[in-house]
Amino acid sequence: MDELNKIIQDFKSWESSELIIKFSQFIIWLLVILLISWLIRKSIAKKISDNSTRYRIKKLVRIGSYVLIIILIIILFTGNFQYFTVSIGLISAAIAFALQEVVLSIAGWFAIFGSNMYKPGDRININNIKGDVIDIGITKTTLMEIGDWVSSDNYNGRIVKISNSFVFKGAVHNYSTDFPFVWDEINLPIKYGSDINIANKIIQESANIYLSKYTDFAKEHWKLMVNKYLIEDAIVESTLTLKLTDNWIEFNLRYVVDYKKRRVTKNAIFTKILDEISKTNGKVLLASATYEVVGIPPINVEISNKK
Repeated sequence: MDELNKIIQDFKSWESSELIIKFSQFIIWLLVILLISWLIRKSIAKKISDNSTRYRIKKLVRIGSYVLIIILIIILFTGNFQYFTVSIGLISAAIAFALQEVVLSIAGWFAIFGSNMYKPGDRININNIKGDVIDIGITKTTLMEIGDWVSSDNYNGRIVKISNSFVFKGAVHNYSTDFPFVWDEINLPIKYGSDINIANKIIQESANIYLSKYTDFAKEHWKLMVNKYLIEDAIVESTLTLKLTDNWIEFNLRYVVDYKKRRVTKNAIFTKILDEISKTNGKVLLASATYEVVGIPPINVEISNKK
């Protein structure tokens, strides 16, 4: 028994033994924290059905586990808890100097959530990259990219990660926060000589079929915008205007539509208008660019008879 106690005392007096003990404690506590975090997130996934709420709570649990791990490292490897504040200050200064871009990205993460700049599910344009937000990490925002080699508002299949620091370096265009609608336009060329009244009626009725459901929702959201920001009370109903050009009569339809259904809605309106115009028996005709030759200069032809 005395020999065993002597071995233990010798091990404790060894300089590296304290570090080994602390490191072992850290590994044990690390596993405990990660296990508890994993169990909580699994429980949240089963009990909360709302995707947005579930995502936010799981994200907070994960961040909380990271904070606990950092506190654990500081307490175990700096000695006493009384030096905790001093250690935090020294470590923060070192990190701020060595990892300026990372610190700026973390500050961007706080700015994103603190000001509700955007959230998962929003469609944004940041650093000239457009897409839907699918995740907001501590240092990077993940987008499902839209556009580039694909036309209109279609996904191109690329997942893009953008540093959160870009929220301080340029504009962030959000298509869905506060007012989840956008204004869109359709320009329709009608041939001169067509029945303008019939054309006007066709365009308005075709638009109302697909746009009337957006009007009431847009009005309610715009009221919230007026109460929150210094902005005028805009017209959200669809409007139709007419312009005379050198080649045709141009109808301009301006309307509010769901930011994710802009392409589908425009296609439906165009299809309906084309179908109705075909039923007018020539009273309304679509126009196209034409050229009229008003005169031909004289042409001199010389024919020589050579043997």
